[in-house]
Amino acid sequence: MLRNETWRVAAEALWSNKLRAFLTTLGVVIGSACIVLVVTVAVTGQQYVVGQIEAVGSNLVYANYEINPQQAVVKSNQITLADMNAVKASLPAVAEVAGTRSTPAAVVTEGVERRVALVGVTQGFQVIRNLLILKGRFLDAQDMQSRSEVCLVTSDLADRAFPNENPIGKHLRVGEISFTVIGVFKERVGTFGLSEIQQFTVLVPFSVMQYVTGDDSMDLLMAQAQTPEDVLPVTRQVGALLRSRHPSGANYLVQNLGAILDAAKSIGLALTIVLLLIGFIALMVSGIGIMNIMLVTVTERTREIGIRKAIGARRSEILYQFLVEAMLISGFGSLLGILIALTIPIVVRPLLPGNLRVPVPWMAVVLAFLVSCSTGLLFGYLPANKAARLQPTESLRYE
Repeated sequence: MLRNETWRVAAEALWSNKLRAFLTTLGVVIGSACIVLVVTVAVTGQQYVVGQIEAVGSNLVYANYEINPQQAVVKSNQITLADMNAVKASLPAVAEVAGTRSTPAAVVTEGVERRVALVGVTQGFQVIRNLLILKGRFLDAQDMQSRSEVCLVTSDLADRAFPNENPIGKHLRVGEISFTVIGVFKERVGTFGLSEIQQFTVLVPFSVMQYVTGDDSMDLLMAQAQTPEDVLPVTRQVGALLRSRHPSGANYLVQNLGAILDAAKSIGLALTIVLLLIGFIALMVSGIGIMNIMLVTVTERTREIGIRKAIGARRSEILYQFLVEAMLISGFGSLLGILIALTIPIVVRPLLPGNLRVPVPWMAVVLAFLVSCSTGLLFGYLPANKAARLQPTESLRYE
């Protein structure tokens, strides 16, 4: 009953100064909301960045022959179609392989010659690069085997070459070869021309590119690992396999997207730490505000404390009462801040891209509540201890 009475008295004391109590809680509201929102933004941002990188090619390993500009290119060192098939056949952790070879070319659209990237690709290229086919279809095994003069074009090139027309079935002359357009595509996530796919790109069967260039060498060999855990072993295995199949001294650059993912995670962690520090600073400021208001309250209620002690209230009971008041301020503020933080993602969700989810981690909610309540108790102890140490005779004489 004594404990219940203490909580009731603490609540009544705060209610008698509603505006002051509310203004004191604002700092706690802001701090707790910051903690929840910071963790939510960090988790969402990391998931979004990882998703964007994986959309370029999930579990992707890519290799190319490093050419020394001071030395002549050695044909026997170049990656070939046979190397790609060997990777597929001999590495069980590889789910799919693909190869590309690019060469600059020109097409004439609307009487204007435009430079394009003519890229010969193998059949697994769409799966590995996660391309989005907007119209038509991708190259199939028959196209590869029969060296069909068919192609896919980027959406930008289709709009320029065939404005206000369906490009499927149309003929596009690239250099000296006339190709039939069978599809229009785009990257699921734009690489801004930093990959083999440029703004104006024409994809053709690798067998056609082999016929044009006179050999089956590749600029880039890509392998897709079965699982994320297989990426590093596959990276090492692809490098070892290429070196074993070519003369000694040949250098091959074998990479994966792990470095980019690690960099993105490191940046996200750094931003999270900085923003969390801002949230903790806000809570520290609110804690100082709680301490200040509680000191004022102790001064205002000095006679009340003296009366309570005169009729038998123990020091621990006075200490407990003022700690409860600080706890109520910080606890209510943290709950209000958490509620605001949970509401904001729901409000902004319609404004976000359709595939972006904003999960609110439960750990962030628990962390915000515990830290806010701890701040209230920590900064509320000094005023509570001051109140508990007051002497009854001095308190009763206080005006």
